[in-house]
Amino acid sequence: MTMPAKTMFDKIWERHAILEEDDETLLYVDRCLLHEGSSHTFANLRETATPVARAKQVFAFADHYVPSDPEQRSRGTSAIADPEIRNMVELLERNTAEHGITQFGIADARQGIHHVAGPELGITLPGLVLTGGDSHTSTHGAFGNFSFGIGASEVTHVLATQTIWQRRPGNKRIVVDGQLGFGIAAKDLILAIIARIGIGGGLGHVLEYAGSTFRNMSMDERMTVCNMSIEAGARAGMIAPDDVTYAYIAGRPYAPKGAAFERALAYWKTLPSDADAAFDQTVTLDAAAIAPRVTWGTNPEQGLAITERVPDPAAEGDADRRDEIAKALAYMDLKPGMALTDIEIDRVFIGSCTNSRIEDLRAAAAVAQRGRAKVPTWVVPGSVAVKQQAEAEGLDRIFTSAGFEWRAPGCSLCTALNGDMLQPGERCASTSNRNFPGRQGPLGRTHLMSPAMAAAAAISGKLTDVRHLAGTN
Repeated sequence: MTMPAKTMFDKIWERHAILEEDDETLLYVDRCLLHEGSSHTFANLRETATPVARAKQVFAFADHYVPSDPEQRSRGTSAIADPEIRNMVELLERNTAEHGITQFGIADARQGIHHVAGPELGITLPGLVLTGGDSHTSTHGAFGNFSFGIGASEVTHVLATQTIWQRRPGNKRIVVDGQLGFGIAAKDLILAIIARIGIGGGLGHVLEYAGSTFRNMSMDERMTVCNMSIEAGARAGMIAPDDVTYAYIAGRPYAPKGAAFERALAYWKTLPSDADAAFDQTVTLDAAAIAPRVTWGTNPEQGLAITERVPDPAAEGDADRRDEIAKALAYMDLKPGMALTDIEIDRVFIGSCTNSRIEDLRAAAAVAQRGRAKVPTWVVPGSVAVKQQAEAEGLDRIFTSAGFEWRAPGCSLCTALNGDMLQPGERCASTSNRNFPGRQGPLGRTHLMSPAMAAAAAISGKLTDVRHLAGTN
């Protein structure tokens, strides 16, 4: 009897399904990630005298609320001026210690944004169901697993039972073939995908990214793509594991070792979608057609190639979209028809769980060395390990010589916490994932782009086609 063809998501879901009830399935959870915002979860456990079911499968990271100012960081939690924020960082330490959960705190050499440090440590593996108290847990799907963000009550359920109830999402496939052009990054590609399918294009679905473009990407690049799947409304994003994945995992602290690795590898190789597996929809893009992209509006769908102009609401036939464009332009203080390259900026942020890995910093440094920052520019590595590697390669010296500020690892300006935020009306070229109103600070204006594009904006003082700086195009 021939077994029906299955997608990678189907295989992982069915392997983890415990029971079905009505339209929901109880899934076994392999690993759960937490950050400082988990205090309500631990309060719930304490109130009901509920122990953590499998503490060794839970990992906590101090990242959202830790200061990125190097001088503050050197003094630990005592340097956090806001007592509420200081308490959240310290409370994570106490809560995890009470329950025997591994925590990578503010002074830990393994600390970092959990979507950066988790994969570095080998916590993220193919074939898992991995949950996290943060929407960008989708990042981890780059390893060929089902990773998704959950709310506080769901985190409580996972910690108490190592399971979660979920409605089974559909499957969509995004196929991109060909080679990205000079100066084009994974960030440009995912912004192009979101512009194509819309911020609701993945709603109720898992997105599987397939095609030669993704197969030729490094793990850093794949994580950037999967990170922003949530910005298309998807439940998760995933890329089939391959030799690139296995080489990245091998030897990392929490990865399987020896015979266990070989057994895991044999399983991982069964995960890719069967050749004739059915998807609800397949969307195709040509990698060669992708240009450097920036957002002009107030959601990640509202972006264009850097060579284009700000849209005119009057040219939009649909009344709702016309109104949406007009509201976005009013908030962003942009005029219809102006060239994107005429938009001046006040600040640059290179960091976040989307673009703070070593390859991102290398790309930014390659541009930074061509000039000097005309606006305040922060470079915030995603983890202590990334920071140390960048310093070993001399990237920090390139940034500081160009007038960029080299900071300590954390979420920083991406989440506008702990004082790292835009002032009202400030316009920021940012490598983060969200450009919603107020995301980087009250009344702040955010333009999303790749690390190289952000560095180009820093040394020109406005949105710039990075290809021009290299004398190309």
